Amino acid sequence: MGHAGPKDWTGRTKAMRSKSLASRGGSHQSANMARESQDDKTTKVLIMGAAGRDFHNFNIVFRDNPSYRVVAFTAAQIPHIAGRTYPPELAGTLYPNGIQIVPEEEFESIIKAQAVDQAVFAYSDVSHEEVMHKASRALAAGADFRLLGPRSTMLCSIKPVVSICAVRTGAGKSPVARKIAGWLRSEGRRVAVIRHPMPYGDLAQQAVQRFSTIEDLQQARCTVEEREEYEPHINQGDVVFAGVDYERIIRLAESEADVILWDGGNNDFPFVEPDLEIVLVDPHRAGHEQCYFPGEVNLLRADVVVITKVDTAHPEKVEALRLAVNSANPMAPIIESTMPFMVEDASVIQGKRVLVIEDGPTVTHGGMVYGAGILAAKKYGASAFVDPRPAVVGTLRDTFRDNPHLDCLLPAMGYGVGQLRDLEQTINGVDCDVVVIATPVDLRGLINIRRPTVRVSYEFEETGSRLRSTVMQLLANEQHDRTHRFGTRGSAG
Repeated sequence: MGHAGPKDWTGRTKAMRSKSLASRGGSHQSANMARESQDDKTTKVLIMGAAGRDFHNFNIVFRDNPSYRVVAFTAAQIPHIAGRTYPPELAGTLYPNGIQIVPEEEFESIIKAQAVDQAVFAYSDVSHEEVMHKASRALAAGADFRLLGPRSTMLCSIKPVVSICAVRTGAGKSPVARKIAGWLRSEGRRVAVIRHPMPYGDLAQQAVQRFSTIEDLQQARCTVEEREEYEPHINQGDVVFAGVDYERIIRLAESEADVILWDGGNNDFPFVEPDLEIVLVDPHRAGHEQCYFPGEVNLLRADVVVITKVDTAHPEKVEALRLAVNSANPMAPIIESTMPFMVEDASVIQGKRVLVIEDGPTVTHGGMVYGAGILAAKKYGASAFVDPRPAVVGTLRDTFRDNPHLDCLLPAMGYGVGQLRDLEQTINGVDCDVVVIATPVDLRGLINIRRPTVRVSYEFEETGSRLRSTVMQLLANEQHDRTHRFGTRGSAG
């Protein structure tokens, strides 16, 4: 099988980007947009998002572009985002009052009321079918439906960039990112981990974030969702960068690092142009790799595809996934890997009725009906899985309502103080013998759990050393001409 090498792209300076944006804006001043109901020639835009990709797309494409006027963001997937304002400090001089963030349920009425010209879809881990349903609704309301791609939204870095993305949430990106960061540090490289955005607090204060200690997380009042991603990196010595304004974030990271490691979120594609794109596929969800947006984009772009969790998946699903990946992207080498789980004290589980707490995003919009906690509890002889639904309180009721596939586990939802309090109350209200905690961060340090507990963790293990050698090859070639971006992709050699 051919091996795809590091990319050789054609670069864009800031001036080129400005010129490109201006020309795109001008091209949209067509007769269809010059309707009598409009007072000017600006294109009215509604951005459909989930407090991540939507903000980035705005910052890169729309913020300082007078050809467009963004009338609102809509919010989905993440609680407590709607009802806020994208602040003037981030929105720029064209938006002195900021931009409203409203529930996605209102997007059709906003399109009609404000004569919106374009609905820009900007969030991830959504089925192709669902994306097109939203497109149909936008078109029926009178607007165009638009998706912004890598050429329009990726930033350039002066440092080598390795990205870790996936076709679905919960494929194992974070353990892989941590493993690669460790390899890079062992070679004497300074690594900056840039994380896909998780701005669940004050957006202006979270514009540029840098975390190198647990105290940094505490001072920033990070939510459980943020800590699950940042804390394991920090514990192994990585510095993590995140926030809202990724142009500034990348420049700060470049000043401290030899290599940029993009740790992707959900199944989104990177915000920064990678030299090496590593994409994960999950055999527990074989068949999903070409059915979810933008996960299929990642699969088709991948330089290397890693099949994770082969130690816990059925062999026939692993083989079906391998065939599907090879058909979709025959130039990408396929690497198999395991994600063995470690249990603090397996004897605690034997014969007990257990409440299993799994990673929230993985089992909610990631669609998994089980995770490492369920697998570990089955392996070590739990007598029963206790249904937490009779005990759920507060916002967790909404979580179960929106995710009817969940029954024998509890998602670790912690997007704010109130939701963390609901999680604690729910756990303590479940009649069980043992609580199995299978979240990336140890919940026992954040909430008071009154039942006996056992922790399940998991790490990435490569079968062989092909992935490591590929990453090291990139470093060996880091003197390649970095001015040739967005040209021809690396070819097999």
